[in-house]
Amino acid sequence: MSSVAILGTAAYGRSDADTAAASFHAALDGGVNHIDIAPGYGLAERLVGPLIPAVRNRIFIGSKSGKTTADDLRRQLERTLERLQTDHVDLYQAHGVTSLDDLDQRDGAFRAILQARDEGLTRFVGVTGHDFGTPAAQLEAVRRYDLDTVMLPVYAGALAHPQYAADLAALLDEAARRDLGVQAIKVGAHRPWGDQVPTHSCWYEPFTEPELLARGVRFTLSTPGVHVFATTGDLHLIPTLLQAARDHTPMTPAERDGLLLEAAEWPTIFPLMEHAKL
Repeated sequence: MSSVAILGTAAYGRSDADTAAASFHAALDGGVNHIDIAPGYGLAERLVGPLIPAVRNRIFIGSKSGKTTADDLRRQLERTLERLQTDHVDLYQAHGVTSLDDLDQRDGAFRAILQARDEGLTRFVGVTGHDFGTPAAQLEAVRRYDLDTVMLPVYAGALAHPQYAADLAALLDEAARRDLGVQAIKVGAHRPWGDQVPTHSCWYEPFTEPELLARGVRFTLSTPGVHVFATTGDLHLIPTLLQAARDHTPMTPAERDGLLLEAAEWPTIFPLMEHAKL
């Protein structure tokens, strides 16, 4: 059973060994048993890797690759296994699939991940993405391939857009029918940085007030079909999000509707390539 909160190690991308280790162990001590990591997350693999052997039997490792060809993906997977000092990950995902055109270019990558599952290099296979086209692309992905999980944005700012909400609903229905794990991201997202100088390491401006982060967690976990959420890509927000996961109670329909009305006024963080500040 996965903890409700997944530790998003993108937050360690620009960290140092001591800071990352302290945050990592605090999360595990607080009940987290599931981490999300990727070779594209800056220093994360190098900082987290030395911490893995001592706790490998206590954690579920979700990793991913944005490579589009089988050979490139396989090389990246093998490097991840070496850095994390393990002979397998628990979940390996095609990362950043955001459109049907993108999905069409990933056939080799998906087949390489499925082959890795057959070889025991991963236990489960999934797909991730973060953009308006993601739910529709992932729905097609789970129809094409024998997947176990999906990971995508489930937060008020995205669901305030009717097409996204409809596409997400269709994906969640299919995920439930197929008994897929649904992992949510962007629970703390608010708006693009725009002309502001970023004050946190997320590529978008996150909410920072504990009550607003808790509200985001409640919204996401009150979405039928969502199982878990990943913490945001800022190290300083992780403790607040983990506490929100422990304390969360379901939102009422009236609360959800009120937040969606508010979120309809938020500037959108998508498309990522247009708004991201990294």
